[in-house]
Amino acid sequence: MLKGFKDFLMRGNVVDLAVAVVIGAAFTAIVTAFTNGLIKPLINTIGGSDAAKGLGFNILAENDATFLDFGGVINAAINFVLVAAVVYFVIVLPVKHVQERRKRGEEAGPAEPTDVELLTEIRDLLRAQQNRQS
Repeated sequence: MLKGFKDFLMRGNVVDLAVAVVIGAAFTAIVTAFTNGLIKPLINTIGGSDAAKGLGFNILAENDATFLDFGGVINAAINFVLVAAVVYFVIVLPVKHVQERRKRGEEAGPAEPTDVELLTEIRDLLRAQQNRQS
């Protein structure tokens, strides 16, 4: 039972799927920060809604200022890079090393004889059998 579970985990597509989920979640943070920190304040400026709060610089609207939150976007990008690095060095690299080690342990077995070799062997055995009978 444990061997089957180990084989399931060591398949490349399972690890790839796990990495994709983690990277996707981290990338979602970048997209959210981009929309909340940059796009939403620009829309608020044009639409006249309340100013978005955050770090950045002011865009002067009619009566109030709107902040563009570059800090949030940069923070999300740094988070994404850190999460990707951790996933790569803690999950992907060790699994690749284990898979390479498993492949190196697999040696090719003896090659099966060809049809010509089998027929030659049968012929030689029949000759040897005929020589014994005579």
